[in-house]
Amino acid sequence: MSDHPTALGGTCSARFDPLRELFAAKLESGEDLGASVAVNIDGEMVVDLWGGWADEARTAPWTENTIANVFSTTKAMTSLAALVLVDRGELDLDATVAKYWPEFAARGKAGIKVRHLLSHTSGVSGWEQPITLEDLYDWDKSTALLAAQAPWWEPGTASGYHMMNYGHLIGEVIRRITGLRLGEFLAAHVAGPLGADFHIGLPPSEFQRVANVVPPPSEPTDLPQFDPNSVAFKTWTNPTMPPGMKWSWTERWRRADIGAANGHGNARSLARLQSALACGGEVDGVRLLSPQTIDRIFEVQSNGIDLVIGIPFKSGVGYGLLPEGRVCCWGGTGGSLVIIDVDRRITFAYVMNKMAPGGGAPIAAALGERVKDIVTR
Repeated sequence: MSDHPTALGGTCSARFDPLRELFAAKLESGEDLGASVAVNIDGEMVVDLWGGWADEARTAPWTENTIANVFSTTKAMTSLAALVLVDRGELDLDATVAKYWPEFAARGKAGIKVRHLLSHTSGVSGWEQPITLEDLYDWDKSTALLAAQAPWWEPGTASGYHMMNYGHLIGEVIRRITGLRLGEFLAAHVAGPLGADFHIGLPPSEFQRVANVVPPPSEPTDLPQFDPNSVAFKTWTNPTMPPGMKWSWTERWRRADIGAANGHGNARSLARLQSALACGGEVDGVRLLSPQTIDRIFEVQSNGIDLVIGIPFKSGVGYGLLPEGRVCCWGGTGGSLVIIDVDRRITFAYVMNKMAPGGGAPIAAALGERVKDIVTR
């Protein structure tokens, strides 16, 4: 392990020095390995910092253009892509999924609406048939299986986290409308126009920039608290992911179109993309959304104990909703996070490679609280 001091790169307005100091301390202590943090206010990137190491051996520094797999924070990008089509009038949140994807009507799913997919309330939180990680990479097979199965609970009555299939469900709707895969649509119509370095389906030419995630020391290997017939058990255990996280380092995983989990980017790209929500739908003259479409995000779709994650979850359209104000968010296992405060026009993002245990985001939460303290003084 190198004892080279942690040097932060990037920029930070003086107002946010307390955030910079906390971020540096997390890296210096080793609590964080390598990471980036960004704050966008009213379209201006007031914090764009990075530091630490891109590898566990501490041989390669985390640089300005280092990216990492953000896991479920990818869902915020999938949601944004769908909302762009909503804004264009090509996708109706209150239409049935089957309007765009007729096969999806099978086995009692004819009444499931687009907003049910976006809010994790569709009743289809995973695959009924046993699948493998390889099946996730096979778009036609994995989406056909979802279309053919019955919902696990009455759609619209509760949320059940669509852990691994969120991007397959919404992505197939996007494909039926546009002819483009989710990752292709995101690149052409969302990330590309904003010059944002975020990818669902990473080209091999970019692999050398990836900081492979480092798993926590120990991971749970079983789920004894779940009834095998429960929605939670069926969602968590299919597909069974190999122990450790090295599958996320592979070419197959990186190149696949998994809008629930395999997005690659950094804090700057997360903050830039999601600032479209905070800034009334427009970023540097590029309009993605109207204020009316942004308002739809805050229509509460479910507010109770989620059937999959087992904790209280307030779901809007495409995002989780925080208790106070018009604030929406999404995070990923290990700790990546994006929070958008629409009233204050603030977007906060954090991306790291050292995963926190238990699926939490303790460092992101601490940094986010520091931002809140600064802006509410």
